[in-house]
Amino acid sequence: MNEKKAMQAARRRSLTFTVVRGAAAIGIAILVAAILIFVSSEGDRFGATLAALRQLLIGPLFRANGSINFKNICDVLAAMIPTIFTGLATCVMFSANQFNLGAEGGIMLGAFVSAMVAVYVPLPAGVLPVVAVLAAAAAVAVMMLIPALLKAKLGVSEMVNSLMLNYVVMYFIKYVLNTHLADKTKGQIQSYPFQEQARIAPLIDNGSMLTWGFVIALIFVVITALFMYRTRWGYGIRMIGINQDFARYSGMNVAAIIILSQVLGGALAGIGGGVEMLGRYSAYSWNALPGYGWTGITVAILAGNNPAFVPLAAFFMAYLNKGCSLMSTYCGVPSQLIDILQAVIFVFFAAKQFLAGYRQRLVVKGAQEELAAQKAAAAETAEGSVK
Repeated sequence: MNEKKAMQAARRRSLTFTVVRGAAAIGIAILVAAILIFVSSEGDRFGATLAALRQLLIGPLFRANGSINFKNICDVLAAMIPTIFTGLATCVMFSANQFNLGAEGGIMLGAFVSAMVAVYVPLPAGVLPVVAVLAAAAAVAVMMLIPALLKAKLGVSEMVNSLMLNYVVMYFIKYVLNTHLADKTKGQIQSYPFQEQARIAPLIDNGSMLTWGFVIALIFVVITALFMYRTRWGYGIRMIGINQDFARYSGMNVAAIIILSQVLGGALAGIGGGVEMLGRYSAYSWNALPGYGWTGITVAILAGNNPAFVPLAAFFMAYLNKGCSLMSTYCGVPSQLIDILQAVIFVFFAAKQFLAGYRQRLVVKGAQEELAAQKAAAAETAEGSVK
């Protein structure tokens, strides 16, 4: 019983440290943003900075008159959909200590495959979007076999392979679309329109892009969390991430689990691409990597590679993105500020020594409390034996 209490206390300390560390990184990022806005402003710099920060921090929720902006909130939730999937994909791969960056190309390939199914496969409503998304998941899972097998069998860096693979996927899609599948009647390079029954329906009909894909994303958060923390395969993935040598000596098939983690991550990215494409677009027209995979890395880092926290991290990133867009529209601040914010957050989360002293104090305090509890229990036992 004491061991169970000690483990619970250790988890609470770890969660406290993660929350404080995250809040500190976010606070520093916002401070950096404020400094940059102040320096680049003209005239009343304080007023311009306060107005810009208001749009960044409050604008996505409230209108100028103080009323809740429901459409903006729906836009934020809609923007979470692809980054939830890429965040989950990255969580699974990073949990196995596999620094696979292929979610960016994976979500693009998943979007393309689902779009082609939506255009050319004649299936009824309710079946076609499911088949399109499953095809996207399968295609990206196969794509992720390349870096996974190279890492498991030959020890080749999955980070380098997956990073290069993103651009191979992008240029392959551009070639196929431009050469064979483009609708030549349009003024831009895009596919033929999707069949109407392939579309994922809106969740709320208020002009936003919030679709049932948001509910699907939350369902996959639950599935991924249960898989990672309630199955032996998830345990194996996490154990390899903690100590690969120990996992090997304990009898785990390390190569198979490395492949499994990257294939599952690819499948999640593919599902995200399919859900995003069929919910937001009526034809495939992406001609560059969409950026959702890079944001998914930040989301996974913010979530501490815990799938349960991915929606919160994705909401935060989508909220910041919307706030930066509003700053650009109303205050003339470049929307690229979101890239600076992401970079600062990433740097402080990646820095192992950031707030290391605070973590040490938490550990020491916990050890002192546990020692005091043991002494109290021993004193009670001795008193009982005397009586």
